[in-house]
Amino acid sequence: MQIIFFLLAATALISGIMVVIQVNPVRSALFLVLNFFALAGIYLLANAQFIAAIQIIVYAGAIMVLFLFVIMLLNLRQPEEGGAQQHLGQKIFGATLAGGTAALVIYTISKIKLPPGKEMVEGFGTTEMVAKSLFTEYLLPFEATSILLLVAVVGAVILAKSRLD
Repeated sequence: MQIIFFLLAATALISGIMVVIQVNPVRSALFLVLNFFALAGIYLLANAQFIAAIQIIVYAGAIMVLFLFVIMLLNLRQPEEGGAQQHLGQKIFGATLAGGTAALVIYTISKIKLPPGKEMVEGFGTTEMVAKSLFTEYLLPFEATSILLLVAVVGAVILAKSRLD
């Protein structure tokens, strides 16, 4: 079980890095799909079948279709040669920022102390537990998110319609 976890974690980590460093936007999106599938596998190992299914259906399916649609709509192409030399300062700044963020994450993880004998809640990641917490404890944020998404869809339709006119 640990071997599978480490393989999935390595796949998620490497594909996440490839998403960021890939020059071609379509290849970057495909590495993101690989990352989503690796995360879904990790959720399955954590006995969270519902979250794994949602990860594949929503993120690897719907969100990636949206990303690829935007990439095709914007008609993104590979940058011209010589662009790498022009952005050397940005790359150094990005590498410094990434290193600082990694150090902060490692420091924070090293300071976490779980109480002894603390285990997962019974039914973690099941449909019943997710629905119960979503419609009781997190009802207001859930409804606010649905209204925000509705406004975004209406705005996208209005923008698309104004372009056609």
